[in-house]
Amino acid sequence: MNSTSHDRLLIIDFGSQVTQLIARRLRELNVYCEIHPYQNVTDAFLQSFAPKAVIFSGGPASVIDDGSPRPPESVFALGVPILGICYGQQVMMEMLGGRVERGHGTAEFGRAFVTPSTTALPLLDGWFANEKEQVWMSHGDHVSAIAPGFDVFGTSPNAPYAITADISRNFYAVQFHPEVHHTPNGAKLYENFIRLAGFGGDWTMGAYREEAIRKIRETVGDAKVICGLSGGVDSSVAAVLIHEAIGDQLTCVFVNNGLLRKNEAEDVVKMFRDNYNMPLIYADEQELFLGELDGQSDPETKRKIIGRLFIDVFQKHAKEVGGAKFLAQGTLYPDVIESVSFSGGPSVTIKSHHNVGGLPAKMGLKLVEPLRELFKDEVRALGRELGLPAAFIARHPFPGPGLAIRCPGEITRAKLDILREADAVYIDQIRKHGLYDEIWQAFVAILPVRTVGVMGDGRTYDFACALRAVTSVDGMTADYYPFTHEFLGETATRIINEVAGINRVTYDITSKPPGTIEWE
Repeated sequence: MNSTSHDRLLIIDFGSQVTQLIARRLRELNVYCEIHPYQNVTDAFLQSFAPKAVIFSGGPASVIDDGSPRPPESVFALGVPILGICYGQQVMMEMLGGRVERGHGTAEFGRAFVTPSTTALPLLDGWFANEKEQVWMSHGDHVSAIAPGFDVFGTSPNAPYAITADISRNFYAVQFHPEVHHTPNGAKLYENFIRLAGFGGDWTMGAYREEAIRKIRETVGDAKVICGLSGGVDSSVAAVLIHEAIGDQLTCVFVNNGLLRKNEAEDVVKMFRDNYNMPLIYADEQELFLGELDGQSDPETKRKIIGRLFIDVFQKHAKEVGGAKFLAQGTLYPDVIESVSFSGGPSVTIKSHHNVGGLPAKMGLKLVEPLRELFKDEVRALGRELGLPAAFIARHPFPGPGLAIRCPGEITRAKLDILREADAVYIDQIRKHGLYDEIWQAFVAILPVRTVGVMGDGRTYDFACALRAVTSVDGMTADYYPFTHEFLGETATRIINEVAGINRVTYDITSKPPGTIEWE
């Protein structure tokens, strides 16, 4: 869907690791924006996209090097406000007649403090209440001479041109990263920028819902659509939105692969059949999946088996629909961004277990991806707009391979049953203590070892398990949740007392990086 009815802001990406955060900050301010790699932004693209404002992201390159990334010269002739961030500031200065030099003791990485000049700047309304602002710097090169027409509005110890602007042309440039939470007042800077650019804040989930429904109807016509329903938030919101658009032309296929959490299959099927009355095929394929996974221990082998079987099963049950021409997916905007590599080369494989990977081509289907412009938090907002139950919308992420990757070592039915029960107790504890919404993701992993224990007067020799809980914004980085020792002790006692087969409980305090959120 191309949101041409909205005022649009273009983010030109020069390879920063935090470019997505810029878009998230703007979306939170009800501004529609898109990220595009610099090499895709041509004169023709700019004319077609017609942005109301432009932001240059940061990036790892040096503007001093030959062949370093550049936006087209024509961007400066659009007559719209431009904000350059870090590398974006440097490329703006270099292209408009300023000068950038190597570090030589002026590099800054991490927290820094910017002080204002004596002249006020509308971009900085609400800043410098305490005479200086904390910001996050990450630069080796530095601007040594600003371009003609620019003035200095803020400095830091190692960045004498930390904030510059050409007010007459509405060009602004900062050396720091206002999008990261280490710049506490960064959101205010973005708010000021979009105000200066004249955005009306017309990007809302109510408006998106109406546009998406209209677009789905135009795309699909009277054809049939099938949707692989995983029970997760993304596929569920996509299914409800499409059903609202085309009704019984949509059929969902929910595959129970035996790797779901306790009561999950029943809960998902009940919610969709009772609340939405949509055509739903429940495919109970537990024996097939668990039969092929039995005894498998290599993580990638597990993923490939699950992915292959899912395609086979989905294809088999989709034939029951007959004549379907479209496949619905819960693709999100981060997936779209990651599929276009900054370097222009082949994009990396994001998930080898993507449930519907290869299906469209294999089945001759066209895609319907109504969420491809949304971030995860926007999907949850759309879910609320569509009336999905609040408890369902707020669910923690659940991996495509399910419990298979929370069961390191060989997979057996017995271990999966133990894992399901332990996980249910753990999540119940988190909810009882009112912590569920503070945590990005929480789960139990059953370890491939047995340990000696004592229960009553008897010796036990049962499995150990690890509890995992992390906080995160988008899952790209994460830190462990700081449970109290009282909580951990109480939870361990419950698991050992209530779950037959576990006699030892540990807590995983590894951050991401270096670890991953899931164990496999």
